[in-house]
Amino acid sequence: STIFIAIVRRIFTGPWLGLISGLLLSAILAGAMSTADSQLLAASSAFASDVYKPVIRKGQSTDKEMLWVGRIVVLVIAAAALLIASNPGSGTIMSLVENAWGIFGASFGPVIVLSLFWRGFTFSGAATGIVAGAVVDVLWLVLFKSTGVYEIVPGFAAGLLAAVIASKSSSAESRETAAALFDQCIAYRD
Repeated sequence: STIFIAIVRRIFTGPWLGLISGLLLSAILAGAMSTADSQLLAASSAFASDVYKPVIRKGQSTDKEMLWVGRIVVLVIAAAALLIASNPGSGTIMSLVENAWGIFGASFGPVIVLSLFWRGFTFSGAATGIVAGAVVDVLWLVLFKSTGVYEIVPGFAAGLLAAVIASKSSSAESRETAAALFDQCIAYRD
């Protein structure tokens, strides 16, 4: 993962070649910064438009309010990233990325699969599946990491099971609404 850095440092040594080395190494930083700011903006936009406006404010928010919610989410995510990065025991970048993908897959994987293939999948099933998958993923990482089982496996299983149970336990009206929305999506796709 650091081969590019090692090659650049070995080939471009000396006073003038050091300038080329600095430019090439700054390209890595530029790529990382570009990815990080894109992810921050995508996360804040997704929260503001998919959670805050329809769930918290029930569609009654102004554009200015949405702008401030997005900014606050960026600050919260940046502060969390700073805390994680400043912890010397947080591990390598690769292990952090592995953990992030684990919790992402355990949280949203079952929801995506069920929403694509099951007519009876409800909103409460989705919310329960996301929470259960994330909680089990984190608990497995903290308590059972030594087993060698990647935390996405038990997290995904728990999220899937919780989503199915919550959907089956939902009211008849919720299940009918979910089935009607599913049928509309299938009709639109065809």
